[in-house]
Amino acid sequence: MEIDLLHLGYGRILRALSASAFEVITMRHVISILMANEAGALVRVAGLFSQRGFNIETLNVGPTEDPTMSRLTLVTWGTENVIEQINRQLLKLVDVIDVLDMTGDEHMEYELALIKVQREASASPVETMAAGFDVRVISEEDGLTLLRFLGSGDELNRFVAVLEDAGMLVELARSGAVTMTPGTGGLRYHAEDEQAEA
Repeated sequence: MEIDLLHLGYGRILRALSASAFEVITMRHVISILMANEAGALVRVAGLFSQRGFNIETLNVGPTEDPTMSRLTLVTWGTENVIEQINRQLLKLVDVIDVLDMTGDEHMEYELALIKVQREASASPVETMAAGFDVRVISEEDGLTLLRFLGSGDELNRFVAVLEDAGMLVELARSGAVTMTPGTGGLRYHAEDEQAEA
């Protein structure tokens, strides 16, 4: 995008520069998708991202309160303009009922993880390392401890880094982000509003 600064006033210059930056800044986006709970729906959604060359950082899908529908939450990176284009293309898929980019909205975001650690690998007890995190011991067997973690993705990354530094991490399984907005906001009400306007 080329900007002719000589023929713009200060206000227009700032708006033009802001618009230019808006187009090129790559941001983390949390996208929530309501879709039919049918075979092949997930493949078509993931395929759309693959065709555009975009990596899906995390993906979580499961049935909703309506068993005929599934809720898919994915995290990806891209510019605002590109993500908007992808969202419009998602809405064209026959299985997709609604799409909501939750990035700019107030929302709760959590991730579940199961973590297997070797206690003897560190002099510090795992309970000390888990202080400040929502971590529970699920089982202890064969010298290995299985932990359940619940928190944000950033918190999980920090906790995993602590375990790695201590040489305790053996195995990790992450659920991916699960999100929901408080109150009457969010995907369900957005879908109802869209249907009412149609």
